[in-house]
Amino acid sequence: MQQAGKSNALLCNIFLIGFMGTGKSTVAKALKKETGAEIIEMDQLIAQRENLSIPKIFEEKGEAYFRNVETELLMELQSGEKTIVSCGGGVPMREKNVLEMKKSGKVVLLTALPETILERVRDNEDRPLLQNRKSVEGIRELMEQRREKYEAAADVMVATDGKSAETIAREILQTIR
Repeated sequence: MQQAGKSNALLCNIFLIGFMGTGKSTVAKALKKETGAEIIEMDQLIAQRENLSIPKIFEEKGEAYFRNVETELLMELQSGEKTIVSCGGGVPMREKNVLEMKKSGKVVLLTALPETILERVRDNEDRPLLQNRKSVEGIRELMEQRREKYEAAADVMVATDGKSAETIAREILQTIR
C-alpha cells in the first residue's frame, strides 16, 4: 500500500451512494486507509448536529425536513477538502443532491443483492424505511423504487457482494483515476 497523502491522494470528493446495507460505511473506511482522506458519514453527522437519531428525526420532524438537511450538508461540502462521503440511502433520490455531488466529485454506486442486504441489516433497528419490510421481497421492492435514480446519479457502479472492502476500495480508485 502506498503511503496516504502521497500519490494515493484523492483528486476529487468521492460520494458513496447505494441502498442501505450495500457497504457504504465499510468501503469509506477502506478508502480512507488507501488515501488518508477524511470520511463524512452524512447520517451520523446529521444525527449529531440535530442531537436526535435518524428514526427520531423522521418521527419528530418528518422525512421532508431530513431530506432538506441532507441537501444543505451536500452544499456545505462543496467548499471542503477532498473527502470520502458516505451518503444516506435517500440522497440520490433528489436531483438537486445529485447536481451538488457532481459539482465536486465522483458518485460511486455500491450495489448488492437483496439477500446480501437482508443479511447485513437484519439486526439493525435504525432503518426507518425498512420497518415492516425486512424481507428479501420488501428490500427488493424498495431497491427497485430507487434503482433508476441511483443508476442515473452514478459515475461508477461497483457490486459489493462477496468482495472485501479493500478490494472494492481499490476497484473504485482504479476506476475514477
